[in-house]
Amino acid sequence: MSDSEASQARETAEAAGIGDTRAARRYFAKFDAITRHLVRVAGVMERDGRLSRADIAVIGSYVQALAASFQALSMKYLMTGRDTGVFFGSLAVDRVESGFPVFRELLTMANDAQQAARHLAGSDTPDVLKEKMIRRIVGDLEIPTRLQFAMSQRLYYEALAQGGPFFWTQNDPVALWLGENMDGRRRYLVHWAVYDSQVNLPVVYLMHIEDTGRDGLAADPARWARLQAHLMAQSVSGLKLLTIAQGIDTDFDDLHPKRLRRIHIGPMYSAAFTTQAGPLRDVLEQANSPEGEDWALVWTMEELESERVREERAGWFSKVEREIFALDPFAGRGAETGATRTERAVILPVRPYQVLAELNPAGFRSVTRYVVAPSGQVVVHR
Repeated sequence: MSDSEASQARETAEAAGIGDTRAARRYFAKFDAITRHLVRVAGVMERDGRLSRADIAVIGSYVQALAASFQALSMKYLMTGRDTGVFFGSLAVDRVESGFPVFRELLTMANDAQQAARHLAGSDTPDVLKEKMIRRIVGDLEIPTRLQFAMSQRLYYEALAQGGPFFWTQNDPVALWLGENMDGRRRYLVHWAVYDSQVNLPVVYLMHIEDTGRDGLAADPARWARLQAHLMAQSVSGLKLLTIAQGIDTDFDDLHPKRLRRIHIGPMYSAAFTTQAGPLRDVLEQANSPEGEDWALVWTMEELESERVREERAGWFSKVEREIFALDPFAGRGAETGATRTERAVILPVRPYQVLAELNPAGFRSVTRYVVAPSGQVVVHR
């Protein structure tokens, strides 16, 4: 069985459709709130010095793109579960592992975006649809469900036609100029993201590199195209950061990765929508929180840093630099994780946090807790 076939088989086994209108709307409202909280949490991380302003700007842009993708999907599935006159299906969610929509949903949305103009050209405008709905309500005394469905699809394709930015299954690398260091080397922050098909989660990568090429990376389209292709091919959650960084260091003699971060946004746990096992599931069940506050989001950041540089011969007359990366020194975990450090955090509302603090499960004692108050204020507990 191929990797894609295995992924499809796992998706079929673990995904479940949300086929009720109210449930679908609650689900998307929950993610709308979570993405807004994520922006505030990122701001707290900047304040605490855990991430730089440039890092926060990049992460914030991906969170906003993720929110836009979910907003578009909410329009697509606005009438799910209603009699629309067509077999439309329901939102497929990975209830067992991630709590996020399955990879296929974003893949389909990307295809829809390519054909949005054609769909819009063949449908009535919102004003025309509203007039038809009013006539159906007033003249025929009927609920215009099918016209409402047509409106939801119109709004979905209008959102896609606007071009986002959206979070796609692959979000190609972007290089941000950071200036030069004291040695005159060009410095870049290269970032990219994927929606990992194996775990149905958005994953963001941030790489700080130094460039010693004759021309700057932005002015060298051939080298930049090679680097982009290399990075996207390596963007798999099963690969260690050490493997990714060493591959860049080896394949590009004039690019020197100094720091590589990988941020997993999720899983999302919800008493109403997911069936994950473990301490967070117990916390949410015991918290019995009101609608909109029965969730928790896990945030994991892996980080790999260059410790020093060594030189090795390249041909008869030249040498190249190779990075020596610092690995986690505790109990030999560095070789296992392929990272300098791994930090885990959980973001959750007040009531679930209170239950988590009371239970204090062993696996969460080293996890940073970002508690979101009803006012939106974020408080950190370590």
